[in-house]
Amino acid sequence: MTSGPELRRRGVHASGVGFPALYMLGLVDWQTLRYLLVFAAVVAAVLETIRLLVGLDWQIYETLTREYERDNVAGYALYMFSMTAVAWVPVFDPPVAVAGMLMLAIGDPVSGLLGSNEAGRAKRAGVIAAMFVVCFSLGVLALTPSITLPVAVVAAAVGGAGATVADGFTPVVRGYVLDDNLTIPPAACVGIWVVLRVLA
Repeated sequence: MTSGPELRRRGVHASGVGFPALYMLGLVDWQTLRYLLVFAAVVAAVLETIRLLVGLDWQIYETLTREYERDNVAGYALYMFSMTAVAWVPVFDPPVAVAGMLMLAIGDPVSGLLGSNEAGRAKRAGVIAAMFVVCFSLGVLALTPSITLPVAVVAAAVGGAGATVADGFTPVVRGYVLDDNLTIPPAACVGIWVVLRVLA
């Protein structure tokens, strides 16, 4: 059974869908969204710098960070950094970046509720399959308004596979866990971009 703190973490995680939703609903233009993401990433960087170097004893950190994050950059900051990065990569058009953001904001918490994995080990096959279905669906949703459906389907499948691999297996490099909050959006966006370069 999923614990209360874990449910709260997943809820906060999913709330990040508000960023791409602002653009998808036409409430802000793309450039404004990019600046909002930069602002949020800077705030996260400042908070993490204070927390790690000076100490920031807020109860919310006890609730929303995992044990291995106590002495490392927390997932929420990596989340903002990766969303901001894909929004500013010049070759990623808005639909591509939005797809990657959605896969992180929605796909990752859904996968996490179904089953977690230890660093260096893969998630269960059923969880991996569910993550792919969710990410594929989100990719089609983000891409179809501006890309023909057949191309969008292929691009969403490849991007969803990239996000699923990033979520399903968390590697450890020289003792540092490559958090999927950092890797899901770029893995998804690169896959989508390659397909669009070939087919679009």
